[in-house]
Amino acid sequence: MRKQLPAYSATRRNPIHTLRNRKSKSEYFDPCQEFAQKSIRCLHRNGGDRSMCGDYFQAYRDCKKAFFERRKEERKKQGAWW
Repeated sequence: MRKQLPAYSATRRNPIHTLRNRKSKSEYFDPCQEFAQKSIRCLHRNGGDRSMCGDYFQAYRDCKKAFFERRKEERKKQGAWW
């Protein structure tokens, strides 16, 4: 006999959001998520025309580069450089 799954209700939380909220805050939590969301919204607004969203993409790339450089330096200081 198969186990009956509970019916989905509108009041039930989205499991993705629940997992994200359970994740402990970390210094390595993606600080560039806002830039990523803005670039995706720009694509939706402009019908997928990437040429209209170049500034958003560049801001995201700059943020990611700075984040990884900072993380690399922290790991180097801790002796975890490999």
